[in-house]
Amino acid sequence: MSKIPFSERLAQQTPLLADGAMGTLLVKYSGFSLDACFDQLNLTHPELVQKAHAEYINAGSEVIETNTFGANRFKLGEFGLASQVRDINQAAAEIAQRAIADSGRDIYIAGAIGPLGVALKPYGRVSREEGRAAFLEQIQVLLDADVDLLIFETFPNHDELMLGIEAARSLDSDIPIVGQATFSVDGVTNTGHAPARVAADLHKTGATVIGVNCGTGPQQLSQILHTMHHAVPDATFSALPNAGFPETVGGRAMYSASAEYFGDYAVTLQHIGATIIGGCCGTTPDHIAAMRKALDDPQRRPMEIQVVDYEREETPITALHPTGLAQRLSNGEFTITVEMTPPRGYDTEKLLTKARLLRDAGANVINVADTPAAKLKMSAWAVSHLVQSQVGIETVLHFPTRGRNILRVQGDLLASHALGLRNLFVTMGDPTKIGDYPEAMDSYDIVPSKLIGVIKHDLNQGRDMAGSSIGMPTNFTVGCALNMGADNLDREIKVLGNKLKGGSDFALGQAMFDPPRLDAFLQRYREIKGEDFKLPVIISIIPLFSLKHALFLHNEVPGISVPNHIFARMEAAGDDAPQEGIRIAIELMEQIRDKVQGAYVIPFFGRYSLAAEVVDAIANPVRA
Repeated sequence: MSKIPFSERLAQQTPLLADGAMGTLLVKYSGFSLDACFDQLNLTHPELVQKAHAEYINAGSEVIETNTFGANRFKLGEFGLASQVRDINQAAAEIAQRAIADSGRDIYIAGAIGPLGVALKPYGRVSREEGRAAFLEQIQVLLDADVDLLIFETFPNHDELMLGIEAARSLDSDIPIVGQATFSVDGVTNTGHAPARVAADLHKTGATVIGVNCGTGPQQLSQILHTMHHAVPDATFSALPNAGFPETVGGRAMYSASAEYFGDYAVTLQHIGATIIGGCCGTTPDHIAAMRKALDDPQRRPMEIQVVDYEREETPITALHPTGLAQRLSNGEFTITVEMTPPRGYDTEKLLTKARLLRDAGANVINVADTPAAKLKMSAWAVSHLVQSQVGIETVLHFPTRGRNILRVQGDLLASHALGLRNLFVTMGDPTKIGDYPEAMDSYDIVPSKLIGVIKHDLNQGRDMAGSSIGMPTNFTVGCALNMGADNLDREIKVLGNKLKGGSDFALGQAMFDPPRLDAFLQRYREIKGEDFKLPVIISIIPLFSLKHALFLHNEVPGISVPNHIFARMEAAGDDAPQEGIRIAIELMEQIRDKVQGAYVIPFFGRYSLAAEVVDAIANPVRA
């Protein structure tokens, strides 16, 4: 075949028709669920992938995408296939080449690259360097396989899209690059970037073609494309919309936009400025054939669109930015937090005064407990909101699953987010039988590890547990519980695995009075997992108040072990026991400081002045 280079074809300024959804056809052919690893089919069922390519070529596509949307080490790792990045990407390119050879037509192959499937810092635990390495790994295989262009698509995270394109441009290659963002229903990316900003940034970073794909359908994409074209009129554009907004019917995603409707919008997108036009989720060869017919018809007229004012710099919604705690964790900064218990009544003045004391002593964050020991207390949400708004220090809201069904859980989380409470500590909560109302309902629909997953993978992606849109995504930073001094470390590490899988951003560690136990945890984790423990841990520090307090913790609080030498010190201290407890807390922190990322000070029965002494000593270790 003698096709001209893709960059020369682009310069002709006549529309190039791309293909439609690959997953939609593979589900139809194979009967697999939408949760299957479609990239693996390049190795296990290459004939199905080639059949999909052939149908799109026959429908009139001039550009087909390799079946590699999720073929990076992170996404493949979810299926135990991280080691097969090269094999899967190379096979995909070869399948596309065979389909083109069989057709006898001059068709361009686009190496498809999707999001990594993991959150980059500060939203997640994956560093930019790790993300860049994953992109480079996949890109290099596609380049080696002689694709004609690279297409980055369906990126709701603007920074991740920019990172991917920058990684591609860092290689010694002048291959054309298409960079496509995805926008939420209100016309911004999940990271709060408006279309004009996205277009300008993509143009600067070196994308050959900039555009938009997925979304709610052709109408939304035409409006966004109009704004992007207005912002960067000299750029070359692409648009690949979904076949409307999906509905879940019988466990399957159904799309309502007809092929004829897509034909109308193909001409409309061309009129607005798109050079590459195609389809995304839900589109089929019928949609592409209708688009081909419409683009080839000189009498076909574009539809009128309603111009939407997306031309704003950034969304002002603070939910789209990382919390101060998230930034501290991302930067590796040592973080000091203190637990505060809501009042029994509704007078919060004393509590707010103590919060100011702790802030001034050096606390970075305040943890607000929710009905500790199942005792009636004021709402933790209200206290957190008051502390943040009136004291000016971030909070971590304790969020127990006990006593809430899944409706209330999600409603409470949305309410928390609306109040500006974005840091959560998800826990089971204390059983009601030990508290003020032992007869109170004690059931729950969801365990903490599962709820962490719902928050990170559903709400933070803009949908509820049922898959329905909640509009803007939430931006919670989520912590889990961890006992590094547990008697059964294997069980603790196994439970922790579910919390890590859910997406925990950090852990609040159980109080540690015996530092060698922490070392034993780290060693055992390394033995079981074959890697170092990486989750940031903010370890609990409980300043002992008396010998009786120490004995209570050792004998009655699960997971806490107090060594005999500390009992001896507290007993010998006599009336000076509270100050001895402070000295012990400071010493313990000095011993373990280089192995954790923060201190979580838990005062004895509201003695916040003593906690402030510990905070001050930890915040100023040299002076102490």
